[in-house]
Amino acid sequence: MAAPSRTSWRGFLKLSLVSVPVKAFTANETSGEVHLNQLHKGCNSRIKYQKVCPAHGELKSDDIVSGFEHQKDHYVVVDPEEIDKLRTKTDRAVSIDGFVPQDAIDACYYAGKTYYLLPDGPAGERPYALLRQGMVKNEVCAIAQVVMSGREQLVMVRPLGKLLVMTGLHYPQRVRAAGDFEAEVDDIQLKAQEEALTDTLIGASRVEDFDLGSYSDRYVTKLKQLIELKVAGQEVVQVPDHEEPKILNLMDALKKSVAEAQAKAAGVAIPEPAGSDDEAPQKKLAPSAGRKKGPRKVGGE
Repeated sequence: MAAPSRTSWRGFLKLSLVSVPVKAFTANETSGEVHLNQLHKGCNSRIKYQKVCPAHGELKSDDIVSGFEHQKDHYVVVDPEEIDKLRTKTDRAVSIDGFVPQDAIDACYYAGKTYYLLPDGPAGERPYALLRQGMVKNEVCAIAQVVMSGREQLVMVRPLGKLLVMTGLHYPQRVRAAGDFEAEVDDIQLKAQEEALTDTLIGASRVEDFDLGSYSDRYVTKLKQLIELKVAGQEVVQVPDHEEPKILNLMDALKKSVAEAQAKAAGVAIPEPAGSDDEAPQKKLAPSAGRKKGPRKVGGE
């Protein structure tokens, strides 16, 4: 599949005196999302949002500026172009500060926005390939800063296949330290048998051929199903909860879980509880007997 024609950002990936011209394409896909509108509960009319000045009434977008309240009811206007005057050309590049082991950054610092970096023109192809290959050989990722969407961002650049991938990071000051919460967790003296059963359960539940692509957004699936039912004027029926097995203690729960996990690993089909149609991706099991389809229900077939 060809890369999208519209880039999210163009600039340079800089390492010391080496500059690699690159273009960035967002990796986050939003086309599959379902967007809901806010309506008036009484008549289903769509809600409008108007920007109003107390002194002059409704305003157009061109009449609105940003400002900071430095004293009560006293503002200083801040123009994005003025902020840009405080930046140098180097600030506009992805400036690599250094390299760290690939597992040096905890996932809690990931900011969620990821971009594919591609060489921008023939001049960037060789230094791009050299940098990517060097990072693969040394098993490192790069820490850098760049200006995107009008503000400085901390990013991680790492190799992925033939590409370099740039992921936004939260600054440490914006992430609460795990130590702030550790006092809430008691130190428990674990029993040897409990630990052994837990290790067995984890081993039996290990997914050898993991495929992230087998996961899908269940919320979107159920929302689309609900919309279809509502548009068709059909009744929305509550899916019955399956009855949870009565486990008297932790050891019983561990033993039963180990037995089920080992059965799955051996390819033995385990009967599904009623109403449980959503399955997490797992290793393939022997085909189970098909169930008869009943009335259409949200969350079920």
